[in-house]
Amino acid sequence: MALCANHSSVYVALHISLIHSLFSFFYLTSPVAGIGASAGSASGLITSYDVLYYTGVRAYFSEEWEKAAELLEKSMSTREALFRTRRQCHEECVPAGYDRLSKLDTEKGNLWDLWAVDWVQRRAECVRFCLGRAVTPAGQLPVSADIEYEFSTRNPYNFLQVVYWKLGKVQKAASAAHTFFVANPSHLEMRNNIEKYRRMEGVTEDAFQDREMETEKHWALYDSAVTSEASSDWAHAVEKWRECVNETLRQTDECRAQCEVASQRLPENRGEDGMDGVFEKAAALSLSLLSCQQACVTQVATRPGRISAQEDFLPTQLEHLHIAQFKAGDLGGAVRSLRSLLLFYPSDKDSLSNLELYTETLGGDTEAHGTKPSQEIARYVSRSLQEKKLLYFGMENLNFNFTDPDLWTPEEVVPELLRDIWRAEKEVLNEKLKAGEKEVEMDDSGFYAGGPVPQVGVTISMDDNSLNGTNRVVLDGVLDQKECNTVLRLATAAAAAGDGYRGRRSPHTPHEKFEGLTVLRAVKLARDGMVNQSDAKLLHEMGERVRTLLHSYFRSPSGLHFSYTHLVCRSAITGDQEGRLDLSHPVHVDNCLLEPETRQCWREPPAFTHRDLSAVLYLNDDFDGGELFFTDRDAKTVTARVKPTCGRLVGFSAGPVNPHGVTAVTAGRRCALALWFTKEKHHRDMEREEAEALWAADGQSVTKGGEVKEEGREGTAAPARSGRSGSQSSRSRGRGRVTGGKDEL
Repeated sequence: MALCANHSSVYVALHISLIHSLFSFFYLTSPVAGIGASAGSASGLITSYDVLYYTGVRAYFSEEWEKAAELLEKSMSTREALFRTRRQCHEECVPAGYDRLSKLDTEKGNLWDLWAVDWVQRRAECVRFCLGRAVTPAGQLPVSADIEYEFSTRNPYNFLQVVYWKLGKVQKAASAAHTFFVANPSHLEMRNNIEKYRRMEGVTEDAFQDREMETEKHWALYDSAVTSEASSDWAHAVEKWRECVNETLRQTDECRAQCEVASQRLPENRGEDGMDGVFEKAAALSLSLLSCQQACVTQVATRPGRISAQEDFLPTQLEHLHIAQFKAGDLGGAVRSLRSLLLFYPSDKDSLSNLELYTETLGGDTEAHGTKPSQEIARYVSRSLQEKKLLYFGMENLNFNFTDPDLWTPEEVVPELLRDIWRAEKEVLNEKLKAGEKEVEMDDSGFYAGGPVPQVGVTISMDDNSLNGTNRVVLDGVLDQKECNTVLRLATAAAAAGDGYRGRRSPHTPHEKFEGLTVLRAVKLARDGMVNQSDAKLLHEMGERVRTLLHSYFRSPSGLHFSYTHLVCRSAITGDQEGRLDLSHPVHVDNCLLEPETRQCWREPPAFTHRDLSAVLYLNDDFDGGELFFTDRDAKTVTARVKPTCGRLVGFSAGPVNPHGVTAVTAGRRCALALWFTKEKHHRDMEREEAEALWAADGQSVTKGGEVKEEGREGTAAPARSGRSGSQSSRSRGRGRVTGGKDEL
């Protein structure tokens, strides 16, 4: 398209983008007649998949299993149909109005603008008509961020696996469980469910296929190519890498088409005060569209179940491809792929060296010497660079926010002012790193370590400073050796395999056997004469002792209620320890879901969000491994270790400041009393109270020293925040995710 030569490239490109975005402005922000069509449209048109999903979830919680299955499945198929229709309409309407564009080369002034608007209107009319033939007006409206999150994390399959289990359709339940687990690999309950499905009669291997594989085909190709490389099958690796590159480009184009055709709103804080004119609004919308399309790079490069995208995803594939082609003897193809890679990193020394090697190897092959980069890759890079120029122009001049998804963006594309700001920020960061500064993380639990220790003979062995954290303590002398031996004897006599873990023998690792005992079970065994009554009472009294100590030391502003008490022993399975690399208990946080990649911790189910304080009281040390360790939020950087020994108590706040795990028990049997406390009375341990009631019915008293009355109202702790903060708009994630007994078979 010929434009006035005296304009700068960025300014000209902005005009082109504005023309393109006027299509979005005229079509995507215009009101649609007839909004409010019902979810069950009798017209055969595609309807609102979010309404179907909400209705299906309501049916789930009403235990209307047939209805829930139908609506949840329909919500997913409707969403797929909507995306497919958008793509078809995008392709159908690309040529619309193109005959008007030829006028832009000859017309000037106002006529130039009118021909541009004419092109925009014709394309908008085409898309509007195309979507109107297949989608209801309500179905064309944008869905909420919550719904987008539900489907991106595959939560419908979380509900479906329970629904199909309830309906006795175990093959479909297994399929839903597997599909959910692919995108949520840290979901322990679902992993356990899948293991159970595999053992069930009537469940075949076909059930364990990812139902979303079609949208993740490039990852299957990527893994296949890597496998071929590992076995030096270079011909097959070339084939798979080439397919992976093509599929990545296709998925990116699919994502970009959705950005263009899907309903859009004006970016936040634009036009609200009525001060922006049509060009300001069109610019804001066009920049929002371009930002969405640039974000497709991140979306396509993020593997299911991962938080972060794989950096340089497309350039990495090209690098693997040219090496595989060289190894397979396809020098011409290797040169083409390498020249394509150099479009991203034109000054990369290794790539230039490889290009020199390839051309020397080709010798007198003049045709190969003139090999050009892939046209598809060249168009991809050219388009992306032009979009980045526009977006950075918007950042500098139009107060637009943009996060560049690529590492290869040339520095000259970024305005000098932004480069200066980033350099200054980088220098400050480097100075902090050199000085060894570390951000001190605040704990909002309401606990403040450093209070008195009210039991004679108990000493503070490690505090916040020696444990390199916040609200952590190690107390020694809480039990004497005789008491430890008594409880160990009780554990040997009464502990049941898996007790406390819903009967799972090895809830965290297959290399250890877990045995547990609760206070209520101990009391019932004592009433039946299976264990000594005094031993059961000691188990109860130990918990009271711990509560008194920690309530005082952490200066709890309110009363502490037992949330759960569990005597648990972990025994190394003989002959199953060689080459072991896992942990006895993986790194986790007790009251929120830790995401090490983002360093975030979401206080929502399936985490025990009501737990406020955690404690472990050790009984022995005659085993190998089994150390408690604390980490940073990355779940990798170990900040402190605690070696178990009789009578040693570790206490810490249960929130995100204290990620922790347990090293593998590789020999012997490790026993400890695990306790969790809550400030919310309605979350107290009712089993413990039942045990106390049984003693009272038998005319026996129990020690409850350390029970502290709450100041103020009971149970008035602030509700746990359930949502992501810090984003453009707070996204609540407390949406009835299937948890606890609901998804445990």
